[in-house]
Amino acid sequence: MMCTQKWPEQGWAILQLVMVVSFSQAKELVCRQRGDPENPQMFKDGDIIIGGIFSLHSSWNDRQETYTNKPLPLECISLNFRDFQIAQAMIFAIEDINNSTDLLPGISLGYKIYDTCGSIARSVRVALALANGNEVVSVESETPCTKPAQVQAIMGDTSSSPCMAVATVIGPFHIPLISHFATCACLSDKTKYPSFLRTIPSDYYQSRALAQLVKHFGWTWVGAIRSNNDYGNNGMATFTETAQQLGICLEYSVSFFRTDPPNKIQKIIDIIKASTSRVIVAFLPFPDMDVLMYKLSQHNLTGYQWVGSEGWIFDSQIAETDKRHILDGAIGLSIPEAHVSGIREFILDLKPVNSFGNGILLEFWETLFSCNFNQSKSSAENQRVCSGHEDLSELQPSFIDMSLMPIFNNVYKGVYAVAHALHNILGCNETCNYKVELDPFVILQHIKSIHFKTKEGDEVYFNENGDPPAKYEIINWQPGENGIADFVTVGLYDASLPADKQLNLHNKSLIWPHISRQVPVSVCSEKCSPGTRKVLQKGKPVCCYDCIRCAEGEMSNTTDSVTCVKCPPEFWSNDKRDACVKKESEFLSYEEIMGALLTAASLFGTCMTAVVALIFFRHRKTPIVRANNSELSFLLLFSLTLCFLCSLTFIGRPSEWSCMLRHTAFGITFVLCISCVLGKTMVVLMAFRASLPGSNVMKWFGPTQQRLSVLVFTLIQVVICILWLTISPPFPFKNFQVIKDKIILECALGSTLGFWAVLGYIGVLATFCFLLAFLARKLPDNFNEAKFITFSMLIFCAVWITFIPAYVSSPGKFSVAVEIFAILASSFGLLICIFIPKCYIILMRPEKNTKKNMMGKGTQKTS
Repeated sequence: MMCTQKWPEQGWAILQLVMVVSFSQAKELVCRQRGDPENPQMFKDGDIIIGGIFSLHSSWNDRQETYTNKPLPLECISLNFRDFQIAQAMIFAIEDINNSTDLLPGISLGYKIYDTCGSIARSVRVALALANGNEVVSVESETPCTKPAQVQAIMGDTSSSPCMAVATVIGPFHIPLISHFATCACLSDKTKYPSFLRTIPSDYYQSRALAQLVKHFGWTWVGAIRSNNDYGNNGMATFTETAQQLGICLEYSVSFFRTDPPNKIQKIIDIIKASTSRVIVAFLPFPDMDVLMYKLSQHNLTGYQWVGSEGWIFDSQIAETDKRHILDGAIGLSIPEAHVSGIREFILDLKPVNSFGNGILLEFWETLFSCNFNQSKSSAENQRVCSGHEDLSELQPSFIDMSLMPIFNNVYKGVYAVAHALHNILGCNETCNYKVELDPFVILQHIKSIHFKTKEGDEVYFNENGDPPAKYEIINWQPGENGIADFVTVGLYDASLPADKQLNLHNKSLIWPHISRQVPVSVCSEKCSPGTRKVLQKGKPVCCYDCIRCAEGEMSNTTDSVTCVKCPPEFWSNDKRDACVKKESEFLSYEEIMGALLTAASLFGTCMTAVVALIFFRHRKTPIVRANNSELSFLLLFSLTLCFLCSLTFIGRPSEWSCMLRHTAFGITFVLCISCVLGKTMVVLMAFRASLPGSNVMKWFGPTQQRLSVLVFTLIQVVICILWLTISPPFPFKNFQVIKDKIILECALGSTLGFWAVLGYIGVLATFCFLLAFLARKLPDNFNEAKFITFSMLIFCAVWITFIPAYVSSPGKFSVAVEIFAILASSFGLLICIFIPKCYIILMRPEKNTKKNMMGKGTQKTS
């Protein structure tokens, strides 16, 4: 659609002016970099350039920008000697390659090294400068605005956060970024950082190794301090996750950064003072640890066991500043000790006069020797003039002791990895193919696949995540002769080994805080001894718990048991609750007092019955014995003997036969006994019925009928017992429920119906016998046996009525004792009530044992 609206004349004039200006600018169109160009702090030309990003200064001056003028460039302060040495290690590796005839023959490597001043924003800026260069390119020239990267690879940075920012920016260009000290596990994510590689293991392995180290010494209650950056936060997150899996709890976990205000660091000091844990895991880089150490020394916080990451544990500068020995006995992971031959001599041979284009070396020299190259400025500041020929070997040990040699070795391996990749790409043999156009993507792929050994024999290769194999030395801070801690290797950690062999420690050589040989203890709660279990304290971590004694019947035989194990049914816990012991078997035995007394009573009853039988046998022809069927009397005495003896079957260890015998013998003998008593009662009734005029009852209840009645009544019980034994007989049974710590050996009834049928039948006969005896109690007779039968049956019924609740409520062997007591009591009742009065007359009053006397009283009453 065309716009038909007419513009005002002023609008057309403005449009024409803009077109003229644009046309005039088009003639001078060039590719220009926005902002000021970035110049490297150290550089050297070469056929192939390798970039370097290091924090040669650790801070910068803050300015209050007015936003009315263009901001000035960043003013860096606080020269960082560590990174300066690391940068020199990169230069040494490049020079070593240039002097080699085997690697990249005829190719010279150059470098451009930039200072980031510890600023992430500046790290990104210098990375783009390395990728783009600072040249001004005109459109009219043959050189296009888009051209290959200025450098083929970048070495650095020392920290994880700057590396993450740089890797994000240069990742799309596939420029390899190889770090020597950025350990954050997040950098292993190749979807975010496809061109990042490193020559130091990932913190994923270090964090897990630190957790295993803490667990190895039994420290389950620890504090944690981390740097508030990607290195500290990610590393501590992995440590916390692994620690929880290993049963380690963090009492506190705090973060800080070296630029935090003093009050925040003071809060950390207060937390440490108030804590109960004696172990502190510090996931910090050197600069942050240096700040923290300064504060800790002011408060003299000694006696804590420090566990450190590789960021500070092997740093000699911290050891030198630890004047109060706060870190004595510290233990942690370190990059394996390494040696790069010639690098010490190379660094100590630095001279400003020999280093053209290395402007930062002048500042380094002036700071190191407290002098000035500018004579007029030196005079004004009362400083001596630098000659440039000062001897570095005369400086303090922190610069010349080469404590950073493992990091130098990492830089060395990184530079050599790039050189080997270039060597393969250029097809170098005796000479290299100069016509090959270098592409950072191809270089990146070759670096990922290289595998070589350095001069010192170190293997160099990268896994799929761009990480090297994870190996650490475990070092311990031990007091040295000069008062400065020595770093003593006390073990190794190798993540490539099986899980149970990764950690290898030499415990005998360890020194702990206060120069102690005793491993410090750091637990929230003391270990729970065997026989107890852990119960968590409400609202506290899982490492804080109370030790509760196991309940009866439960045990725990391990330290810090979470649960108590229930003992098997035949076992019970001992007094300490740390083992299950076999339960005592309880049954009514002959050896114990109760069993012996009942046995004695049974035998006494048997003997007493035998004596009565003997008396009756010797006086069998006397009237009192012959009265109402002496045959039934002897049968009754025989059955009473069996009743006394059957009680013995209830004593002793239950067996299959004894269980079947005791109840059936008891049931049959008692029915036989009651049948005889019932027969005697009926004889009494029938005898007096037969004495009435015209009565002929006795012919229907003579001796034969009496025998048949006893036989029939007894056979009925025998049939009941046979059915019981056939269908579901009694059997030995181990009762675990009555007494918890004992096994009650008893006889299970099998069929409860059978048991109560036997008892019920005895009860029916006893009740019937009692009623008949009760009816015959006032019959005329000088010796009315019915009275005594009534008394005996009254005792019998009373005993067995009270037996039922006592039997049901008595535990274990006491129920058997109750049953025996009921058998003996009822047997003695029958024996005493029925036979003792007769024996008394036979033995003590023989004058009454006459037929005349027996019938006399009755004659008088009827006359």
